[in-house]
Order: sequence, then C-alpha cells, then structure tokens
Amino acid sequence: MNWQQTLKDYQNYLRLERGLSENSIVNYSLDVKKLMRWLENNEVKHSPITISEETLQQFIYDIAKKVNPRSQSRLISGLKGFFNYLIFEDFRKTNPLELIESPKLGRKLPDTLAIEEIDKLIAAIDLSSKQGERNRAILETLYGCGLRVSELTDLKISDLYFDEDFIKVTGKGDKQRLIPIGPTTVKYINIYRKEIRVHQDIDSQAKDTLFLNRHGKSLTRAMIFTIVKRLAKEAGIQKNISPHTFRHSFATHLLENGADLRAIQQMLGHESITTTEIYTHIDRKHLTEVINLYHPRK
Repeated sequence: MNWQQTLKDYQNYLRLERGLSENSIVNYSLDVKKLMRWLENNEVKHSPITISEETLQQFIYDIAKKVNPRSQSRLISGLKGFFNYLIFEDFRKTNPLELIESPKLGRKLPDTLAIEEIDKLIAAIDLSSKQGERNRAILETLYGCGLRVSELTDLKISDLYFDEDFIKVTGKGDKQRLIPIGPTTVKYINIYRKEIRVHQDIDSQAKDTLFLNRHGKSLTRAMIFTIVKRLAKEAGIQKNISPHTFRHSFATHLLENGADLRAIQQMLGHESITTTEIYTHIDRKHLTEVINLYHPRK
C-alpha cells in the first residue's frame, strides 16, 4: 500500500461516505501530505500500514518547532482521522496517534466588529467604480445573513427567495438551510443585480452565480479576503479582520439584542449548540445586564 493511492482513496471516502465539502477534503489532505513530505525528506521507509507510533511522535516533534500549538493540534486531529479511516477499512488494527495528545489550547474568541465599524467599512467602498455596488452587496450579505465565505461565493440567483424573505444556503457537507434576509440586504443585492450584473458578459458556467468578478466568472475565496482587507485598511480599522469576522459580528449582535441561541445556531448552520455557545463568552457585560434586567432575583 503506497501513500499516494491511499490518499486518493481517503479523499473519495471523505467525499462519498462523509459528504464533506471540497474545502474540507483539501484541508484533511494537506495534513497527510505534510506527513508524506516529512517521510520523504527524512528518507523514512514506512507505508500507511507499517508506520509506527514512534515515527509519528518524531514527526509531530519536528513539526511543533515550526507551527503554533493551534496548527499542531489541527494536524494531529487530521491525521487521527486518516488512520481511523484505515482502521475502518481493516487496513490497520490500531491508530498510531491514539496516545499522542494535542497541545492544550485556550478557547479563542472570534474578533467582532462594532456596528459603527461595519458602517465605516461600507462607507469606504468606492461606489463610482464598477465593482463598488457588488462589494457593498457582498459585505451586506456577509453581515446580514452570517454566511461563510464559501457559502457566499456559491450563492445562486435561484437561491434567492426575496418574496418569502429568505435565502437558501448550501453549507458544510452540502447541507442546505434557509436564512431570513432583511430589507437592507435585499435592497443592495437588487441594486447590484439590476444595475451592474445585468450589463456583464457572463460565463456560461456562472449564469446562476450571484456575485461575479469582472470577467463574468465566480469569485474566489481569496478575492473576498482581498476585498475585505483592502476596505479595512482604507477605513482605518486596526483589527485583524477577515470575511469570517462579519459572520462572528452577525451572531454577536443578534445575541446582544436578545436573539435565542438556538435560532442563531440554525442560521449559522452549526451542528452543535456548543459551537454557537462561544458567542456567549464575547460580551459578558451584556449578559450581566440581561440577568440584572430580567431575573426575578435581581
């Protein structure tokens, strides 16, 4: 059994059996590829079946010198999944990473933007440029619907149900969910669609894609990151923000204004309420005010 073929089989397993998105499959594959490169560079002759716990311990030790604890933990978790797959397929009896512990991590709270900062970002958009209206619609959709970057780039015109005030989103593992959409977001999407997009020459494969680049093709994740970073610089915002920051801000502002945590979980597409609960740690002052205001023993 060689590494290349085993990796391809693993990718098919993740795609067909686990139903993971292509982005997730790429990330899991990178973990295995790092191990493969290390084995090759160190001239270690081990197959996926014969590799030992000691060899993997040395690999993790070497990697730990180059990456932070969070990346190290992510790598260990990814490789554990790979070897669990080999056990599932009866190629191995045990997982050689079973006894290797990940570094202890504190819970990392996501950065958020204040409403005033979001307004500053949007105000920094040059609406006289051809891409200005598109970029405003993108930011309003990220913040107004709490989308992941991949969900935004994959959003279709046929997913917009404005008469019913919601959009259909395809999230991780191709799971679909319905998200309410407010009148402000609808307004700016319609301006982009009817005044900008309608005049573009659109690639045949992107006819139903909502947000397009200047060549009439789908936007990439990297392009969304570039747009947000550039606007943050122009708006003078010092925080290290990304497109995902709008998703965090969406959830945080809903919670601060009294939204139910279960409702936020459904809109974000979190499988577990535990993932959503991270937002309850962001503004302890607000939660204290809620207790003082509403609890009968205040």
